[in-house]
Amino acid sequence: MAIRWGSYKSKDFYDELIRVAGKPRPVANTLCRYLSDLKDRDIEEYKTAAELAIQVMGITFTVYSEEEGSIDRAWPFDIIPRVIPRSEWKQIEKGLVQRVKALNLFIDDLYHKQQIVKDKVFPAELLQDSVNFRKQCVGVKPPKGIWAHICGSDLVRDKDGTVYVLEDNLRVPSGVSYMLENRLVMKRVFPDLFEESNILPVDDYPSQLHDMLTAMSPRKVKQPEIVVLTPGIYNSAYFEHAYLAQQMGAELVEGRDLVVEKDIVYMRTISGLSRVDVIYRRIDDLFLDPAGFGTDSMLGVPGLLKAWKAGNVALVNAPGAGVADDKVVYSYVPEIIKYYLGEEPKIPNVPTYRCFNKKERDHVIANIDKLVIKPANESGGYGMLIGPQASKKERDHFVRLIRRDPRNYIGQPLLALSTAPTLVGNRVEPRHLDLRPFILSSGDHTYVTTGGLTRVALRKGSTVVNSSQGGGSKDTWIMED
Repeated sequence: MAIRWGSYKSKDFYDELIRVAGKPRPVANTLCRYLSDLKDRDIEEYKTAAELAIQVMGITFTVYSEEEGSIDRAWPFDIIPRVIPRSEWKQIEKGLVQRVKALNLFIDDLYHKQQIVKDKVFPAELLQDSVNFRKQCVGVKPPKGIWAHICGSDLVRDKDGTVYVLEDNLRVPSGVSYMLENRLVMKRVFPDLFEESNILPVDDYPSQLHDMLTAMSPRKVKQPEIVVLTPGIYNSAYFEHAYLAQQMGAELVEGRDLVVEKDIVYMRTISGLSRVDVIYRRIDDLFLDPAGFGTDSMLGVPGLLKAWKAGNVALVNAPGAGVADDKVVYSYVPEIIKYYLGEEPKIPNVPTYRCFNKKERDHVIANIDKLVIKPANESGGYGMLIGPQASKKERDHFVRLIRRDPRNYIGQPLLALSTAPTLVGNRVEPRHLDLRPFILSSGDHTYVTTGGLTRVALRKGSTVVNSSQGGGSKDTWIMED
C-alpha cells in the first residue's frame, strides 16, 4: 500500500489530518482509512483524473514573468483534502462575522466623524499616511453603511492548534472561484467519498453573492441589472471574473462597455443602452474612474464615481474600503472590535510589531533574523522578508527600507504554520497551508463560506502558499465531528 500513516511525520507542526503516531484526527478517520486502502495505481489514476478534470473545465491562473510575459497555467491541485470539524468551524464563523462587522463600522467612521481618531484609539498619523484612504469618498453613505461587501480573511494555525487571522483582504479579494472548482473536481474524482461522508456544501456561494448584490441595488426592482467589471483577459484573476459572472447570470463587462449619462450608468448592448444598478468591480480604486480619481486609466468609466455618490449605482466593494486593507491597520483590529462592538476578538491576530513606533521598530531591527517583515499594502507574498531564511545582505536591505519608511512595515514572528498530508509522487509528505474563507455582508445578513480556499505551499519547507510563487490548493471539507 502506498500511504502508510504510521510513517507520516509532521515534526513539530500541528497537522490538520494526523495526530501523533500516525493516528488520524477523529473527523478525518473515514478519509484516512479510505486513502490507506489505495494502491499506487489507484493514486495515479485519481491524480490523472483530477488533472484531466482541471484541463476540461479550463481552470487556470495567470502568472507573469519578465522572460515570458503573461502565461496561463493549469491550476495546481492536491487531491488530499483538508478537513475541519464543524464544531470548530462554527466558532471561526462567529469570529469572522464579528471582524467584518467591526471593520465596516471602522471604514464608515473614517469617512465621516472619525470618532475613533478623536478618541485616540487609532492614530491620526496612520490615517494621514494611508495610501488607500480616498478623500473622494468622504461623506459618502453607501447603502446600510456597508463598504466591504466581500471580504477574504486569511487564517493560519500555529503549532499549538490556535487559529489566527493573518490578514484581511477588503479591496478586491480573489480566489473564491477556485474554492468552488476544487469541490467540483473532488466530486468527479471521489464520488463515493461524498456519498459516504457528511461534507457540508460550498456550491451556494454564487447564489449568495447574487442575493447580496441584488440587496445593494439602489433601484428596488425585481431583477436589477448586475454586471461584473473586469480589467480584461490579461488580468491574473480573469478566470474568476468570467466564472462568477457566468454562475450568477450577470454580464461580464470592461470599462469600454459602460457609459455614464446624467449620473446614471448604462451598459452598451446591441439594442441600445441598458441601465446598470450594481457593479461588482474587480478593478482597483484608482483605475475605476479617470475623472473621479485623476488618472489616465483606460480600464475605468468616466463619471462612475459621481453616479455612485449620487446613489444611482452600487459599487461592490465600495471605493475607499481598502483603507482597512492595510497590514498596519490590521494590527489595530482587536482594538477596533472592542471600540465599536464592546467585545473581545473571537479570533486573535498574529502578534505584530508596528515599525512606526520607535520602541517596536528598534525591536524589529534588532531581531530581524527571527521575524517576518511585511510591507503595509503589498499582496501575493511580494515585498516581504522571511528573516530566518534570508541572507545578511537581504536583512540589511530591509533595515534600510524600514528606517526610510517605518509607517510602511510591520514585523511578525515566523509562525509554525500547520501542515496537511500532500501527495508528492505516490507518497504523502507534510506541507504548510493557510485558509481564505469569504464573507458576504449586505447589512441585513452576513454569510460565511463553509470552509474556504485552502492554499498549500507545495515546495518542501516553504511557508509561501501563493500560486504565483509555487503554491497549490486543496479542497476544504467541513465535516460533522
